[in-house]
Amino acid sequence: MDYRQLGSTGTRVSELCFGTWRFGRRTGGVLETDEADAHELLDAFADRGGNFIDTANVYGDPNGTSEEYIGNWLAERDREQYVIASKVYFGFDDSNPNGSGLSRTHIRNQIEGTLDRLDTDYLDLYYIHRWDENTPIEETLATLDALVEEGKVNYLGASTMASWQLTKALWQSDVNDYARFEVTQPLFHAGYYEDVEEYLSVVADQDLAVCPYSPLAGGFLTGKYTRADPDDPKSVEAPDGSRGSFDERFERFYLSERGWKVLDEVRAVADELDATPAQVALRWLMDQQEFTCVPIVGARTVDQLDENLGAADVSMTRGQHDRITDARYDEDGRRWGH
Repeated sequence: MDYRQLGSTGTRVSELCFGTWRFGRRTGGVLETDEADAHELLDAFADRGGNFIDTANVYGDPNGTSEEYIGNWLAERDREQYVIASKVYFGFDDSNPNGSGLSRTHIRNQIEGTLDRLDTDYLDLYYIHRWDENTPIEETLATLDALVEEGKVNYLGASTMASWQLTKALWQSDVNDYARFEVTQPLFHAGYYEDVEEYLSVVADQDLAVCPYSPLAGGFLTGKYTRADPDDPKSVEAPDGSRGSFDERFERFYLSERGWKVLDEVRAVADELDATPAQVALRWLMDQQEFTCVPIVGARTVDQLDENLGAADVSMTRGQHDRITDARYDEDGRRWGH
């Protein structure tokens, strides 16, 4: 993989980021990725040029398991070769009334635990996992700025939030001379049922990087799903064991008329390029022109990871890219299904 600048920062990261939310995660009591498999995946990612790894303090069961897996893996490698990102916000300790959110207390408690589990002195990137309506953003930003000043965090990032919230946070950083958010992590993919142009306009104007999670729409854009009823965009035939067959959020988050229109075009472009739909969907994100876009990819197996990383070798024409973009809208410029 090639490397690209992370927004307006001086740090360079691989074209794709490896997401580790499955590490230590249990679904229906079944462990999705144990530590041995996690290390095999991390080895494969690093061997193929990957240096950007994403985790969070609440990934895994119990909380922190993903960070521990990565920390044990990093212990055998040169820490400075990797760009490690983690997050804070969600409840870590249900017995603690200050065990969640973005207060100074919770952030201070969680950064120490995260650094300890990752067995590192610093994070390259620290995200707020969500917006905290109960804590003034000034308190959150002042606390994060102090972590940067202390050398515990290099850069700050913001995951899913409204465009006005991102704008407010950036303004507060500017007027108070705090370190600002340099990276965003929204839900964004070619077939997304929501329009996020307003949010992405802020990102582009402020030269922030975008590291979208779920870039393949929970597997929908891999092309393994088929439409069961042409009159019902929510109807889907899913392979046994795939997310569409066991995740109730799949229908709500990923199935829409727009999604099926985009998937048809993604499949067509994939056939033209002798690539897979997953690779084309990822390349569409990687080729965004208004901002640096580094999709976060997950994988259960090395073969699946290799397929995703193959997006780095796909070369899409501007015309092919625009066809996928145009499939998001009908002839009147409205998104499909609305």
